[in-house]
Order: sequence, then structure tokens, then C-alpha cells
Amino acid sequence: MSNTLPNASQVTDLRSAIELLKQYEGEYIETNEPVDPEAELSGVYRYVGAGGTVMRPTRTGPAMVFNKVKGFDNVRVLIGLLASRERVARMFGVEKEKLGFLLKDSVNKAIAPVVIPREKAVCQEVVHLASDPAFDLRTLLPAPKNTPEDAGPYFTLGMAYAADPETGEHDVTIHRLCVQSRDEISMYFVPGRHLDQFRIKAEKAGKALPITISIGVDPAIEIGACFEPPTTPLGFDELSIAGGLRGRAVELVEGVSVGARAIANAEIVIEGELVPNYRVREDQNTNTGKAMPEFPGYTGEAKLEVPVIKVKAVTHRRNPILQTCIGPSDEHTNMAGIPTEASILQLVERALPGLVRNVHCPSPGTGKYVAVLQVGKRGPQDEGRHRQAALLAFAAFSELKHVFLVDEDVDLFDLSDVIWAMTTRYQGDVDTVFIPGVRCHPLDPSQDPAFSPSIRDHGITCKTIYDCTVPYKLKENFQRSQFMEVDVERFIPGFRK
Repeated sequence: MSNTLPNASQVTDLRSAIELLKQYEGEYIETNEPVDPEAELSGVYRYVGAGGTVMRPTRTGPAMVFNKVKGFDNVRVLIGLLASRERVARMFGVEKEKLGFLLKDSVNKAIAPVVIPREKAVCQEVVHLASDPAFDLRTLLPAPKNTPEDAGPYFTLGMAYAADPETGEHDVTIHRLCVQSRDEISMYFVPGRHLDQFRIKAEKAGKALPITISIGVDPAIEIGACFEPPTTPLGFDELSIAGGLRGRAVELVEGVSVGARAIANAEIVIEGELVPNYRVREDQNTNTGKAMPEFPGYTGEAKLEVPVIKVKAVTHRRNPILQTCIGPSDEHTNMAGIPTEASILQLVERALPGLVRNVHCPSPGTGKYVAVLQVGKRGPQDEGRHRQAALLAFAAFSELKHVFLVDEDVDLFDLSDVIWAMTTRYQGDVDTVFIPGVRCHPLDPSQDPAFSPSIRDHGITCKTIYDCTVPYKLKENFQRSQFMEVDVERFIPGFRK
């Protein structure tokens, strides 16, 4: 870093991202008060800045570092780095309304990662081998619990990276990882995830799948890792999107104990192997029946049989920072929602050029379930095409449940304005489009036959379009009141519109 104030182009890892945030008031705080990682840490941040679908009271607030974690002398914990859309925008040097466009363009400007020598990889400054009798994940890294009833300590922001055992193609994704013993971590896969396809291929061949978990990385990697098909099909390495975002390749390093690559400037790397034909009960150590709070705002059930990573080594930087998040916080909304916006923008623009002006996946919709599409009808020919754009949004992101369509004069980033449009420009009997019986996401508890007899199986839903736009021929009857443009700074110095 130079002696001048850092900017977004200088962010290369977690530490440079933190230095960038420090120059902005209200974006970063730290504390020396000792904190217990067993639910207390998340309990604190719930009030400070979690936001999202966390039970109220909560709010949007600064990223927070706990410098003293009880039982762990040399590891700090960071939470909430991405829990504000404005903070994410600062780390990429764009307006928060333009993040979806930035990510869309990064897919087209992808730069493949590169491997660097081990002596240049700061993530391997300190090495702990699991073959050492004193090795114990539970005392080495302060994996937090979100709540007292969690199945166990979880790593929630680990970038899981592995290669297809048949093709050698790589993929990076984020999964819930529960510490089960001194050297075992359970790994839950939502059906269809690419790493799970790699695991299944290896298991069918009777082989273990080498894998690394990189924790504490450049936010570009965390955001890029959340792209999904069809934008990033099987075999597309999402690390190349992070390369496109930064204009330089992500640097990788070969593991010290397994044949897998890790992110070279990560704060912490866990190396291991997904063991074939070995499963454990997720809450085997606590018997709570619960897993951890998931993004919809409910605590997921502990799974009876989940695959296991046998840990071979942990490497880290000196005085590492373990990064974590609260499952239902806005951190998840931004990681999931902004790539979803980019995927919708890409597909819709390709099919219906110029119609959709912007897309927002708001916090109450978890970043996955709800999208607001702002459309600009240019003439009678666009009547009906805007609903086609909504159908394309469902195709762009299969886990999307509801789409709201609004006009250009509605601020899609202000849900009060979206609800105003629904109040004055929507009639339920003619402006609601139901698409029943479609596969969605298994963590929505309403997607279950017990909730509605119309649902045939868990994870099936009725997808819905809410058309809150004015028919083109009636646009003149729906003009919003126009106010005089004035220079407010004359009256309130320093005022920002």
C-alpha cells in the first residue's frame, strides 16, 4: 500500500479492503473487549450491523473486528464486511446502483487465475499439519456459532475450491461447514452445486476429492463465487470473474498437504479431502436438531447425513483474521443478490435489448427470492415484453421466486417506492401472473406440501410476477408530481441529494 489513501483499484486482499474502509466514517469499527465465539460474537453484531432477514431489532451498520476472542490468542474475527451495499460499492469504486452492471461486465472480461510459487504465498506463512498429535481445529481457529442452538461451530465464509476429477476444471463456492472433531468438517451441499458434482464423480470412482477452504480474501472473490448457472455453467471457474472485476488474475498456490489449490493471499486456508462414502449427522455433537441460521431468516434443520472433509493441514498469515458472517444478514443478500442482478441483466439484455433499465434483488428477498425489474416501455410494442423480461429473470436465476415489474420513474432500490407502485399501478386480478409447480430453493419453509396442497414436493413453489407498471396507452394519466429543481446547498451547506 502507498502512503496515500487507498482506493478500490488497490484492493488485492482482505487487509487492503479493511484499509480502504477505514478512511470512511461509519464503515469500520473494532473492539478490544474479549468476546466468546459461542453465539456471543454474532449476538453483538446482530445489533451493530447485521440487517437482512435477521429478527428485529437489527440494522445496517459498520464492519466490525473483534481483536480478542476468548480462547484464541492470535486470531482476530471480522464480521459484516459485505453487510452494506454501499460498503460493497466502495470496495469496487462504483455507485451502489451500478454494481449489477459492473458484475455483468466482469463476466465478459474474465481473467483466469494463475498459480504462484509457495514462497510468495502469504497464506502459508504459518503451517499446522493434522499429523501433529497436538493439532485440533477446535482450538486452532475460532469458528463462531450464530446462535446457542447451532449444531456446532461453523465456518460461514470459506471459499471452497476443488477440481473436477475427470476434466480438471475448477469451481469455487461457499457452503456451510461445521467443525465436527479435531480434523473433520461436515459440508452441506444444496442439490445441484458444482462442487457436489465433483464430489459425486470422485466418490463413484472410490476416490477422495482434494479441496481447500480459503477464509479472508479479496471481496471480489467472495462476490464472484456466488454466480450460478446459466451465467457460470459447470466448468466455469468463478475466480476468473474476480479477476475481471479487479483487472488482474487471482493468485493461487498449491496446497502443502493435498493436491488442490488455495487462494494465495487468504488469511487462513484449510486443506483436506472429501472422503468417499462417509457421512455424519450434522448435529452429532449437540443433538439440537438445528444446523445454523440460513439466509431466509430461519434456522435450518441439521441434516442426518452430510459429507465430511478430512482436514490435512491449516495454513495462515501471521496474526490472521478469520472472516465470518451471520447467515440471514445483509452480507448474504449482497453476495447472492448482486450476482443475481448481473445474471438477469445479462440474459434480459441479450433477448430484449434496451427494455430493462436496472435490476435489484432487495434485502427482504434474501438476494435470491425476489427481484425488482425497472423497465422502460418505449412504445405499444413493449407492452407484454416486460412480462417476458420477468420470465427471462426466472430463467437467469432458477431460485428466484417473485419478480416485481416497475416503471422508470420508480426507484427500484427504495422498497417504499416499489410498494407505492404496487398500490397505485397494480390490480391483483389482472396484474398477477402465477407459474405453479416450479422447482426453487429448499430452504424456503413455505415450499412444502404441508404449507399448501398445491405443492407436490419440498422445494417446489408457485413463482409469481407482480406487474406494477402502467399500461403504455395510459402513461399520461400516471405522471408523478414534478417539483422545482433547486440548489439545496444554498440553504443547507454540505447537503447531498
